[in-house]
Amino acid sequence: MKVGNINIALIGNPNVGKTSVFNQLTGLNQQVGNYPGITVEKKVGVCKLASNLKATILDLPGTYSLNASSLDENVVIELLLNKNDKDYPDVAIVVTDVENLKRNLLLFTQIKDLEIPTILVVNMADRMRYKGISLDIPYLEKTLKTKIALVSSRKAEGIEELKNLIVNYKNLPTEPCLNASEIDPEYFGNLRKAFPNQLLYKLWLVITQDVNFVNLDRKELPNPSFTKSKDHLKKLQHKETIKRYQFINDTLKRGQAIDIHQAKDLRSRLDRVLMHKVYGYVIFFLVLMLIFQSIFDWASIPMDFIDGTFATLSTWVATQMPAGILTDLITQGIIPGIGGIIIFIPQIAFLFMFISILEESGYMSRVVFIMDKAMRRFGLSGKSVVPLISGTACAIPAIMATRNIENWKERLISILVTPFTTCSARLPVYAIIISIIVPNQRILYIFNMQGFALMGMYLIGFAMALISAWILHKTLDIRSNSYFVVEMPNYKLPMFKNVAINVVEKTKSFVLGAGKIILALSIVLWFLASYGPGKDFDNAAQIITSQNPSGKDVTAKIAAYKLENSYIGHVGKTIEPVIQPLGYDWKIGIALVSSFAAREVFVGTLATIYSIGDSEDQDNTVKNRLAQEVNAQTGDKLFNTATGVSLLLFYAFAMQCMSTLAITKKETNGWKWPLIQLVFMSGFAYTVAFIAYQLLK
Repeated sequence: MKVGNINIALIGNPNVGKTSVFNQLTGLNQQVGNYPGITVEKKVGVCKLASNLKATILDLPGTYSLNASSLDENVVIELLLNKNDKDYPDVAIVVTDVENLKRNLLLFTQIKDLEIPTILVVNMADRMRYKGISLDIPYLEKTLKTKIALVSSRKAEGIEELKNLIVNYKNLPTEPCLNASEIDPEYFGNLRKAFPNQLLYKLWLVITQDVNFVNLDRKELPNPSFTKSKDHLKKLQHKETIKRYQFINDTLKRGQAIDIHQAKDLRSRLDRVLMHKVYGYVIFFLVLMLIFQSIFDWASIPMDFIDGTFATLSTWVATQMPAGILTDLITQGIIPGIGGIIIFIPQIAFLFMFISILEESGYMSRVVFIMDKAMRRFGLSGKSVVPLISGTACAIPAIMATRNIENWKERLISILVTPFTTCSARLPVYAIIISIIVPNQRILYIFNMQGFALMGMYLIGFAMALISAWILHKTLDIRSNSYFVVEMPNYKLPMFKNVAINVVEKTKSFVLGAGKIILALSIVLWFLASYGPGKDFDNAAQIITSQNPSGKDVTAKIAAYKLENSYIGHVGKTIEPVIQPLGYDWKIGIALVSSFAAREVFVGTLATIYSIGDSEDQDNTVKNRLAQEVNAQTGDKLFNTATGVSLLLFYAFAMQCMSTLAITKKETNGWKWPLIQLVFMSGFAYTVAFIAYQLLK
């Protein structure tokens, strides 16, 4: 997708502020997708460098070196080795952290060996004074054979200088800054003679990588076993790493000075509290409580406004348009269906905002660390916390995040239990049901009971994930060793721009993705609910009128009778015996079936169905329509405590997402595990919902 004049690859270790630099260069001019054929996220942005020059910037996954150990790192290597790739960079920007230059420069020296024009960005330059760090930029540029941009992405300093370096990228030196072939001159000499037309370091990377490249043509490249055993190649890789660090150490001895007496560091003091074996868990619990309180309290005003606006919009459209099929479709199908998802934008935005703040501040890595010991008891590692917490946004990228877990057994267990974590698609279901069955009251004038209920649903999902993981750990006969390594980034104040871009992009992706499904289903549901087979549907008016009700009841009962005898009514009635023991009627059954496409469709489906069944009261909000629904058999409120709790528990445990099943199939390379996942989660959800309803009814 080359839309500019040049391609730029943004490369760096995790937690160096690479995404912050990307956001400063591109702003909102970015797109998020996946690399073709694989489930690795691809972020592409556009940056205007000059009046006649634009750049397409590719934010590559974080990697510590060009020695791939995961699918994410494989993406980086494959792009840099394949000049035929449409995204192959004209210039590479390697982002480093001023406090971790030694480690970050290993990747830089490897990329220089590929003879790609490379710019070294030293990020977080505003922290140099606090850390007592000074750099000899002219010496470093000469020794590293590059141009250096001192950047503070937080304060947007150095960005213009970086853009100027990009504009003049053709003047950048491309020769390597050290001769890595000195680790075995004879071997590399023979390699050069055998393949004189190939770049030497490119050959070396292809030979040593224990990965299968997707797009790279190996026909012109040597066989991976070229004259050396695998063990010997590993030893040479270790020698290469040592040689590079020797060069980096020698360079930084003169090019970098650190005065520890000037350093002003709060990190150790904060870590002693936030990573404490007792206080650490208490603080994390309090942070979660703050998040869920805000989701109900802060989001209530915009949610009420959106709900009322869509109800008013339906009424206004009905009065402005002539009566007919098109008007019914818009007022009873499209508007209620879309309104059923738009109403939850404030809550979803708050959720993504808090997750982004936790990640940006460096606190999330501390959570991973303190949770490692607890996770081990359940057959997981601290790294499993990342997908479990990421699952609060969406299970799909969360399952993809398990690729960073080296141990296959731990990774498989993490994949299978992550869907128990409450994702943002469940949030609309929880929010609407909790708002109906839980009083909007405060405890100690501060805490909202609905917020506590929502937090309880998240904790229930997380607890079930741990219990399931323990069962799988005890039953799966898979033996493998694992090592836990996690990097602790420095604490920093979250950048408003980064948080804002993340919230906008993630919320937009969620709403547009769900909106397409909901719009299509709303139209289908409206059609199925507006037409029906047989004479009962066609003669609904005569049948109801013959019963001689008076007043407003006539129109309302005709609409309800037609809905019950429509196509969708017949579907609902067919499955009603199966779901009736859970406290659900045939309308809820329709919503359960349709929400398998995406959980959040549940609310939109009910909004559409109840709009059709209550056509006289189009100005009523979604929440009120659901709260007023009556059980036809008992005459009681349908969404009472028993039914509400049953629904909450069903959605907490059920696999109501075909996209999650698809990604599980892809990550486990077969249908065995996703089918086990589907049967167990759905069966368990049905059982728990049944018990809850029978006890509470």
